[in-house]
Amino acid sequence: MANVRNLKKDINYVLGDIIEAVYVWEYSNTDKDTKTSEAIIDEAIATFDALIVKVNEKNVENPKAHFKAINAELESKGRELIEKINKLG
Repeated sequence: MANVRNLKKDINYVLGDIIEAVYVWEYSNTDKDTKTSEAIIDEAIATFDALIVKVNEKNVENPKAHFKAINAELESKGRELIEKINKLG
């Protein structure tokens, strides 16, 4: 079950790096409003929670396809959040 462990690490690293990037942006732009950046952090945390729940599901019919779908969702949500960070300016 090393795949589950690696998937959990990937989820943690990707979303943790996104949150860290938002904090760096906030630190670099102290004169700007942080409502949108805080919303990105909240969305990243909600995504983390949702993906971990999916990883921990029991009695999955096809585990390989299930974990592949979770990985694809992580990639798409990660890109979406990165695009939002880039739009912060």
